Amino acid sequence: MIEKAPIIQTPRLRLRTPGGQDAPRIAALCDDYAIAKMTTRMPWPYSQGDADGFVARCQVQDPRKDATFVIDHEDEGVVGVLGFFTPPVGHLEVGYWIGRPYWGRGLATEAAHGALAWARQDWRKKLVVAGHFADNPASGQVLIKTGFLYTGVVEHKPSTARGEPVPTRMMVWLA
Repeated sequence: MIEKAPIIQTPRLRLRTPGGQDAPRIAALCDDYAIAKMTTRMPWPYSQGDADGFVARCQVQDPRKDATFVIDHEDEGVVGVLGFFTPPVGHLEVGYWIGRPYWGRGLATEAAHGALAWARQDWRKKLVVAGHFADNPASGQVLIKTGFLYTGVVEHKPSTARGEPVPTRMMVWLA
């Protein structure tokens, strides 16, 4: 049986289901074009209403197909979000973002390692796909460090914040 609200513990982080108390922090971190422009679905500007809606959607997602976690740092509180989602066509996909004040500390890599271990062991997933915008090589490095391999495929994925599709380098992770 899939745990409705799993908690993933890593050395510095706790990944858990977003709650209403997290919405103000999410809104504050996401109201940064540098973050929004590197995601497919995040609007910009990003409002408290956007954060409230995000948290509400996380509360009702189907835990057999999707799982979203806030990335809670032991000293800093919420520093980002990581989520697995199943698109209408294709395989389970992972995406993440880290607030700009926390870039360069290895937090995305640590969170992704923990989440992928959970996906393999507890969720029994064998394959996960991911992509990073071609102009975001740092995200590609996170994926490489967590075991993803480039497929050679470049898709043009939408970016709500940019208002146009962006070349996206696709990768795959096999358990």
